[in-house]
Amino acid sequence: MNAPRAPTGLAAIAETNTVALLSRKPRRPRYWLVTFEVLLVAALVIGLGLFGLYRHLEPQLPDIAILKEVRYQIPMSVYSRDGKLIAQFGEKKRSPVAIGDVPRDLAHAFIAAEDDRFYDHVGVDYQGILRAVLTFARTGEKRQGGSTITMQVARNFFLSSEKTFLRKVKEIMLAVRIDSELPKDQILELYLNKIYFGQHAYGIEAAAQVYYGKHVGELTLGEMAMIAGLPKAPSAFNPVANPERAQIRRNYVLRRMRKLRFITDEAYQKALNEPITARIHTRAIELDAPYVAEMVRAEMYQQYGEDAYESGYAVYTTIDSHAQQAAESALRSGLRNYDERHGYRKAKVHIDLKQIKAKSAWNQVLEDQGPAGDTVPALVLTATDTAAGLYTANHGEPELPYDAVRWAKPFISVGAHGAPPRSVKEVLKPGDVIRIRKNAEGRWVLTQIPKVQGALVELDADSGAIIAVAGGFDYRLSKFNRATQGQRQPGSGFKPVVYSAALDSGFTPASVVNDSPVSFPDPASPGGIWRPHNYSMKYAGPTPLREALAKSRNMVSIRLLRAVGLPKVIELAEKFGFTPDELPRSFTLALGSGTASPLRMAQVYAVFANGGYRVDPFLISRIETQNGRLLYQATPTIACMDCADGQSAANRAKRVISEEVHYMMHSMLQDVVRRGTATKALELGRSDLAGKTGTTNQYRDAWFNGYAPGIVAVAWVGFDSYKTLGDKETGGQTALPIWLEFMKEMLRDVPERKFSQPAGIMTARVDPATGNRLPAGIPGGIVEMVPRPTPQPNFDATIEEPEAAPPESRADASGGTAPESAPPEDEEVDETPPPPQPAETPKPMESLF
Repeated sequence: MNAPRAPTGLAAIAETNTVALLSRKPRRPRYWLVTFEVLLVAALVIGLGLFGLYRHLEPQLPDIAILKEVRYQIPMSVYSRDGKLIAQFGEKKRSPVAIGDVPRDLAHAFIAAEDDRFYDHVGVDYQGILRAVLTFARTGEKRQGGSTITMQVARNFFLSSEKTFLRKVKEIMLAVRIDSELPKDQILELYLNKIYFGQHAYGIEAAAQVYYGKHVGELTLGEMAMIAGLPKAPSAFNPVANPERAQIRRNYVLRRMRKLRFITDEAYQKALNEPITARIHTRAIELDAPYVAEMVRAEMYQQYGEDAYESGYAVYTTIDSHAQQAAESALRSGLRNYDERHGYRKAKVHIDLKQIKAKSAWNQVLEDQGPAGDTVPALVLTATDTAAGLYTANHGEPELPYDAVRWAKPFISVGAHGAPPRSVKEVLKPGDVIRIRKNAEGRWVLTQIPKVQGALVELDADSGAIIAVAGGFDYRLSKFNRATQGQRQPGSGFKPVVYSAALDSGFTPASVVNDSPVSFPDPASPGGIWRPHNYSMKYAGPTPLREALAKSRNMVSIRLLRAVGLPKVIELAEKFGFTPDELPRSFTLALGSGTASPLRMAQVYAVFANGGYRVDPFLISRIETQNGRLLYQATPTIACMDCADGQSAANRAKRVISEEVHYMMHSMLQDVVRRGTATKALELGRSDLAGKTGTTNQYRDAWFNGYAPGIVAVAWVGFDSYKTLGDKETGGQTALPIWLEFMKEMLRDVPERKFSQPAGIMTARVDPATGNRLPAGIPGGIVEMVPRPTPQPNFDATIEEPEAAPPESRADASGGTAPESAPPEDEEVDETPPPPQPAETPKPMESLF
């Protein structure tokens, strides 16, 4: 039997390899080892990279210690002295809330919506970050994700909102550091007070007030969930602009709260059923005083710059809310009375009611007219002989009877108007867009926006505190504050300064000065000669100073200034408060050819109202920080009549005129009210009133500067364009009624106050023809107050003095020429109108500090 043959050739080789392969032990594939090594190296590189990035960024990170005493950007609030809100300035609305005052459900709503592991992680939720990384790997988009509440605190306090990986790394590093150094509740408090909710609201309290008009403790669960859903996208989820999307977001927050067992099923269902009630609420302004608000804003910005709008300053003013409202009302009433006295200018806007029938279109027409003082825009629907039917946007459809339009004589010019209307339809036509207001009886009457302007200001004469400021008919129509920024000629209102200088020089109220024509060389006047004269061209001859001031005689004032000397009058005027640029260096100053604001004139007359002391007006009483710390307290100088001359007193005001001169001047200014150009003031039934009217040439300005001891108020009326007010629109006719209406309210239930007669003043019989005291035993004469003893000036008032060239003459401070005449009883100072003053260009105020 043959034995099997062994394989040969290729077969033998194949068999050999097969046997060898089968005999080997299995080995681990090498690529797993390579993979591990690559991952290890990659991890090492990434770790080193992150460490290097950390070392690079760590020195650049801000110090989080500032979070322990954080200062939020809070708007500045302005208050009256009785605590009523006047205005707020600042873009960001914020009212910080302590974490202990945050309702538990509200805190849970934010945790459910933004960071449900807030109390568990170390400032960074790595699960969330991993989700964000995977989203980027899948979509290639850098979407915000994985941010914890702590990371949002880091971003909002220290970083920008740009979406970059570098910023994200910084955010993570800061979040870890914040979490390690601050308690969780403090971090949550920072977040709740910092985050933005739309509508300029920052922080939960501001959001609650803006959207619901509530404090956080008054919110319902549904409202809390609505607010908690806003930070993710304040515009998209705005419950006012997008109520449907906002409701979806609110319901999501509520579901999260239920899932996390923050609320019960019952509370969840109740909150789901809450209607969407959000609307924009703004904090109610309790005292409408925009001119005051702007004065404060300007002063605070000058002192603190942009910080004024962000540091939460509470600025308390000297404004009394009752006085401010009375001032606004009196000024508007006076301007309206003047305006209606000169006629109705007819409707400037008219629509075709046949073409425009929809009320929505009517509302738009009325809305376009805008607010203006106490007037309301209205559309005339019908007009008959006896009545007009109106449509208003918010006041129904009132009817105007004939009595409501009786005043509306057609306006022709400042000095002319047509006959009174005989019927309503003579005045109003269907389609006219008009203005109406409520009168004292609460009935609607026809009115119009005055073209004339005015100002009213009140000071506490003893301290200079500004009690009330009305700078025009309506701040929304013109932001120019005529009470503080208007520079107008004071006219005869300046004469008491001249008389005070004369009394200080030895004159007495009984001194006689010649009221007769006089002329002076003056290159600034036509023909080179200034020939001032009384408006009536009538002259009283020798006149006692008391009578001359009461009747406001021009020639007497000019002769007094010449006798006393221009330098002395200017020196005294500056002590009263005038600045050099307000005082022309010429004899025209005797008639008030300088310039002054109503606030300046109030400062000047405060000297007469407080016993002879200069006080400086101030508006800001104190400033507090957002934490209630006192930052500033006004320390004004005080008129101290009870302080002996040699006695020191803290913050004592400087005496401007002696006690004797003051007493005589006060008595003479009282006679202006009792029997002079301001007798209308007697309507108040008080014996302690005093003051001086003022009317400038061509009736461009009408003033009344008046006071009762301790209280001074000044009213001014005029056109911003310097055009005439019209014939007989004097200070007593136009400005005094405004002052009267205001002071009637201010002096209600205020007892009369009198100045004590100083020891240096006595009453004596004087010769009315010369003003000299009569010797004992000589009968006749009049009783007048005189200094003790009575010095007589070296001046014979009964003899015409020679004409002399005045000191270097120049145009008055407003650029006009010297005056020649003045209206009756109220003298004027400038025959040509001064250049128009830009009504909207504010003049910087003196510092109120």
